[in-house]
Amino acid sequence: MKSGESWDTLAEALLLLAKRSGAEAAEVFQSRSLSRPVFFEANRLKQLESSQSEGTALRVWRQGRPGLVVAYGEIEPQVLVDKALGLSRLNPPETLELTPGKHTRYADMGQPVSVEQLIGWGQQAIALVRQEYPEVLCEAELDCEVETTRLVNSLGLDCSYSDTTLSGSLSAEWVRGEDFLSVGDGQIRRNSLDPVHLAQQILQRLHWAQRNVAPPLGRVPILFTAKAADVLWGTMQAALSGKRVIEQSSPWCDRIGEQVTSPLLTLSQDPEAGPFSCPFDDEGTPTQPLIFLDQGVLRLFYTDRTVGRELGGGSTGNGFRPSLGSYPTPGLFNTLIRPGMRSLPDLMASLDHGLVIDQILGSGGGISGEISINVDLGYRVHQGEILGRVKDTMVAGNIYTALKHIQALGADAAWNGACYTPSVVVAGLSTTGGGLAAA
Repeated sequence: MKSGESWDTLAEALLLLAKRSGAEAAEVFQSRSLSRPVFFEANRLKQLESSQSEGTALRVWRQGRPGLVVAYGEIEPQVLVDKALGLSRLNPPETLELTPGKHTRYADMGQPVSVEQLIGWGQQAIALVRQEYPEVLCEAELDCEVETTRLVNSLGLDCSYSDTTLSGSLSAEWVRGEDFLSVGDGQIRRNSLDPVHLAQQILQRLHWAQRNVAPPLGRVPILFTAKAADVLWGTMQAALSGKRVIEQSSPWCDRIGEQVTSPLLTLSQDPEAGPFSCPFDDEGTPTQPLIFLDQGVLRLFYTDRTVGRELGGGSTGNGFRPSLGSYPTPGLFNTLIRPGMRSLPDLMASLDHGLVIDQILGSGGGISGEISINVDLGYRVHQGEILGRVKDTMVAGNIYTALKHIQALGADAAWNGACYTPSVVVAGLSTTGGGLAAA
């Protein structure tokens, strides 16, 4: 930092300068991360990196008009304040949304691991895969990232926390003549990764893909594995946004207390669950355990301060910045889909005729729920057995329809990003494509 300001004193300096320069209120949001990824390519260790980033967002209000600026690295505090005040002249007045509070330093979460440990986990996972499939080429990336967040404002709030997260991804490329197969999986955890489980996930999928077969066509039950189920949950999470309620774009706007999905589905939020901690949102509101869908019944929409005020219920502690330079908006974190009681093999065994989707190309249906996706990695099931891998296959339909026709949820829940999700069997979607003769 310039002007003798350190990271630890920059926020206070910016607030003081903003006040002296005529701002009636100000807020400083700081984010710092240290990452140490290791990369494997073609079965070998390729690269080690260490990267650190520091970003500061200053938001000021003068005459009710907000101004937001962002700076990275070295910062001249007065210059940043002047830019923010200059931008405020261009914006219309708004209701001031600041969280009052006191100084709170939350306990650090997670334990860092050494680069040597990351390398060892990567080597172990790759060796286990190539022990059974020596012809495949493996790539892997493992990382230990420490993130520190601090939020300070002119109403006395000063809260901060640090979070250490481990992540690992592994992929295997298998070339058989003109047939190319890429299988990938990953883990996000605290304190320790499990390279054996990661390798087993890859090996299982390589085994299922020994043969190529024609896909089942028409409306058949579809089993989305935990890593593919996001295509369903993304639409559901969008429909639960209080901002979508105000825009009248959510189909569930007026359905609080009503059954909107299958009773098998319960969606909740827990700020202390999983690999990411989040004691407060990006507006300084304390986060809390919440249930949004309870056995398919709509209980709650998630909101930030602005949306919560407009809806009349206040913030649920879900005001997050899509990026450092963005204003807070309603967002979800650490969401949990309550798992079922049956293992993934048991779910497959229950399908007389169906499709397993493990990897997709493209994104989900958004708030509309309409999807038409390409299956990057999928398998045909007949009489409870995997026949083989399907190619050139598409799935189309409406997510809201599928959510009403959930047939089963697996017991194999895992963290897919910030969502804890099991595998799920749904009806109501259609499959097309495939150029092979029917098996």
